[in-house]
Amino acid sequence: MRVFHQRPVLEQPTEESTRTRILQAALHLFAQQGYDGTTTRDLAAAAHVAEGTLFRHFTNKKAILVEVATQGWVDILTDLLTELSEMGSYKAVAQVMRRRMLRMNENSDLMRVCFFEAQFHPDLRDRIQTEVIEKMTDVAEAFFETAMERGIYRRMNPRVVAQVFLGMFTIAGFSKATIGEPQASPKAMKEMAEGIADIFLNGVLQPDKRESP
Repeated sequence: MRVFHQRPVLEQPTEESTRTRILQAALHLFAQQGYDGTTTRDLAAAAHVAEGTLFRHFTNKKAILVEVATQGWVDILTDLLTELSEMGSYKAVAQVMRRRMLRMNENSDLMRVCFFEAQFHPDLRDRIQTEVIEKMTDVAEAFFETAMERGIYRRMNPRVVAQVFLGMFTIAGFSKATIGEPQASPKAMKEMAEGIADIFLNGVLQPDKRESP
C-alpha cells in the first residue's frame, strides 16, 4: 500500500513582512557598508527579494534610508513613553536612563546609520528632527512638568530640562562605547548610564558649594 505524504504548505510572505525584511537588511548594510557603498542589488540580495520588489515598496534607495532611521527612532520613542508612563516613582528616572542606554547599545546599527548618514543627507536629518526628536521632547517635557507641579523637581523650564535629559543619554548613545564598540560589556554600559543619571539628578557640585540662583 502506497503512502502519500502531503507536502507542507509554505506560507507566502505578506507585503508587510517583505517590507520589514527589506528595512532590516538595509539597516545592517547601511551600518556596515554605508549608504553610498550599498547598491539596490545588495539590498535585494540581503532581503531575499527581487530588485524590482524594492521599488514596489519604496520609491528609491533614499526613501529606504529615511524609513530605516525614522522607524527605528519611533520604536525608541514608544519605549520611552511606555517607560515614563509606567514609572513607580520619580526617582526611577535613573532606571529609565539606564535601560534606555542599554537599549541604545542593542541598537548600535541604527545609531551608526543616523550618526553618519544624517551628516550627508539634510532631508534625513530634518525628518528625524521633526518626526522623532520633537515628539520625544514633548513626551519628556510633559513628564517633567507634572513632576514639577507635584514638587518632586524644582521649578524650571520643563522643556529645557527635557532637552537636557534626552541630550545626555542620546549623546552617550552615540559615544564610542555604543557605535565603536557595540559589544561593550553590560557592566560598562550600566556604569555609564548610572553616572549620567546621577549627574542629571544631582549635578556635579558638592552640596555645600551650590548657590541659589
